[in-house]
Amino acid sequence: MANKEIGTVAVGSMCLGMVQTNCYFVYKEDGNDHSVNDVEDSDRKFTPVIFFDPADEGALIYDELKKRGFKVEAIYLTHGHFDHISGVKELKKLSDVKVYAYEKEAGLCEDLEYNLSDMFGTNVSVKPDVLLSDGEMCECAGLKFRIIATPGHTEGSCCYYFEEDNILISGDTLFEGSVGRTDFPGGSAATLVRSCHEKLFVLPDETVVYPGHGPSTTIGFEKTHNMYL
Repeated sequence: MANKEIGTVAVGSMCLGMVQTNCYFVYKEDGNDHSVNDVEDSDRKFTPVIFFDPADEGALIYDELKKRGFKVEAIYLTHGHFDHISGVKELKKLSDVKVYAYEKEAGLCEDLEYNLSDMFGTNVSVKPDVLLSDGEMCECAGLKFRIIATPGHTEGSCCYYFEEDNILISGDTLFEGSVGRTDFPGGSAATLVRSCHEKLFVLPDETVVYPGHGPSTTIGFEKTHNMYL
């Protein structure tokens, strides 16, 4: 990992789980060396991160971040499908942090049928510690960001927008050239399209979109090229 200018915001990622889900950790550069080395924990200054959608292998996430001098300050969920929450319990326990989710997604997070755990044989459920409302401002790890409710993929799908840094964590609402599936319980194609147009396409074109699957993109590119929208 190359160091950036101190004070700038960086986005790291891991791709985990049976359907290759993108997990993101966002942090403010502080000049620390985040390469893997043998520095003892007692001698290392850990950089706090916000972790989004621990898809799987919570212990692996914890260990990999720790080796690079990061510590998780909080876990935020874009929605409650099994492939975005399977690593939550381990990472929460090891990091001793709270889990945040949009208030309308709480039921799906805990329901094995609606979060698709039953379908894929994973039996995963999560009870968020803190429920957020649409438009609520969040502060964590020295960063400020806003939750944007974007129903459609699920009833309680949401995105997280770092306005000052032109960063959007979009979950399974918006992908490069595509959108999330709407054929699962709580999904609605019309609602998802409306969410993208009314909630996301009003953001600046230069906003970088970090989706739950596939490569990153920008709002400007999707407004022009996304055939689903």
